[in-house]
Amino acid sequence: MNDEPAVKSTGGTSTEGPLLLRDQYGGIDYDSLPDVIQWFLDYDQRVAMIKHPKVEELFQWKQEQSRNAGEDIFNFNRAEDRVAIGIIQSIAQNSTERELHAWIGQLLNALDQASKSTEQVVANYRLDMNSTRSMIDEAQKIPAASIRNNFLIDCWLEALCTAEIRVLGWLYQEFYARPFHPSNF
Repeated sequence: MNDEPAVKSTGGTSTEGPLLLRDQYGGIDYDSLPDVIQWFLDYDQRVAMIKHPKVEELFQWKQEQSRNAGEDIFNFNRAEDRVAIGIIQSIAQNSTERELHAWIGQLLNALDQASKSTEQVVANYRLDMNSTRSMIDEAQKIPAASIRNNFLIDCWLEALCTAEIRVLGWLYQEFYARPFHPSNF
């Protein structure tokens, strides 16, 4: 890493937008990524929903299901920690524009599939997703355990993918000086 001071790329205050730092040569200061993610968690409604108690409950449920199934998972304390690490891993594992573009495209497909599935289950079982009840409690109206479990996983995937896509889409634009669009490649 360069010892030169970083300069801001965009925005400056919490109301202007996240602050992705760059070095004196214009290179990305990857140490500023956690602050960018935190900005989205604090100020972007679609990302901040990951901190909602209903979503947190879903996340904890999903982790418990994975542990009970014997899956080798990393135990996160909170859903927002899972999102932050997922975003950082996505950037690390998809270091070119083409790779990041493909990854965001995969997230969009997963979001689309999960959304369609949850909409269908909500309609079929007349679930009230806006109630004050937990999603897990509301899902008890679904008699088949496999459908109920898939529904809850899809609910979690909707929240997770939405948050990751929002941040990764913004980072994509910052990294490559053009907005993400599914047909770019």
